[in-house]
Amino acid sequence: MAGGNSNYWEDLRKQARQLENELDLKLVSFSKLCTSYSSSRDGRRGDSSDTTPLLSNSTQDRMFETMSVEIEQLLAKLTGVNDKMAEYTSTPGVTSLNAALMHTLQRHRDILQDYTHEFHKTKSNFMAIREREDLMGSVRKDIETYKSGSGVNNRRTELFLKEHEHLRNSDRLIDDTISIAMATKENMTSQRGWLKSIQSRVNTLANRFPAINNLIQRINLRKRRDSLILGGVIGICTILLLLYAFH
Repeated sequence: MAGGNSNYWEDLRKQARQLENELDLKLVSFSKLCTSYSSSRDGRRGDSSDTTPLLSNSTQDRMFETMSVEIEQLLAKLTGVNDKMAEYTSTPGVTSLNAALMHTLQRHRDILQDYTHEFHKTKSNFMAIREREDLMGSVRKDIETYKSGSGVNNRRTELFLKEHEHLRNSDRLIDDTISIAMATKENMTSQRGWLKSIQSRVNTLANRFPAINNLIQRINLRKRRDSLILGGVIGICTILLLLYAFH
């Protein structure tokens, strides 16, 4: 009975290793398919005369779907084998070897988890690349459709765009002018306040010191008197010069 159980365990391990080897090869090919898909899209985007993708996008999409189904089937089979191995470790007749068997089972479970994670990651990357490229293709198609439109529509659209740009520039200039006027107004307001404060300080000083105020008034009177005297002298000299010239 022990020998039969041992052979059953070894058969399960062989199945697990075989499935793991197949999965490893499939995942490598699956990753290369994702990389070649991205490279072919880049080459098509460049669209040079001497660079053409070896496989069309539709062929790569079909290969992607086929390989996804195959890998999912292999993962399901490996999961079933691991479940059978787990059932075997709980058999009462293998209690003495349970620690070693559990260690081997855990190792196969870790490998299954790694392969599952790698598969879903590669699949997600492939789907993201395909969705992005489909979106870019739609945008390029719209651009080509726009470029291939009639000349009259293109000319009219160009004129509308230019007019729109002129209006935006005019709005920008008006905003700049308003900003300058507001800044000038604020500056003049601050200067007026500054002059008022100086005048109030001077008046305050004059009120506090009457002698200074009287001195300032005398200085102003003397300046006015000197101006009158100077004006009179100049007037008399002018009259004398005129009289001398006409004689």
